[in-house]
Amino acid sequence: MMGPETAIPIALIVVGLPVVMLMLAFKRFFDFREKKLEVDAMMAAEKAAQYAASNAELEARVRVLEQIVTDGGAQTAAQIEALREPSASSARTKVSATGPDA
Repeated sequence: MMGPETAIPIALIVVGLPVVMLMLAFKRFFDFREKKLEVDAMMAAEKAAQYAASNAELEARVRVLEQIVTDGGAQTAAQIEALREPSASSARTKVSATGPDA
């Protein structure tokens, strides 16, 4: 027959070992979830920075358009030409320098 001195260690092993294993498994799971949340937070911060930069560019363009709309006619044509791509204006300059027939 089993005495109390052997029943207590067996009970601790039977109950304690699964509890310890479950605690370790939960700890690993929650550590993993914490790392995943940190990565998600960093990605969200990076996206927010990208949106902020894009928003700043759009605001600058809107300011230019507002200025063009509210300015006089003489400056408007010069500003529109200044906003054109350099490749388009340089191609036009080459055509006008050589003449349309060349």
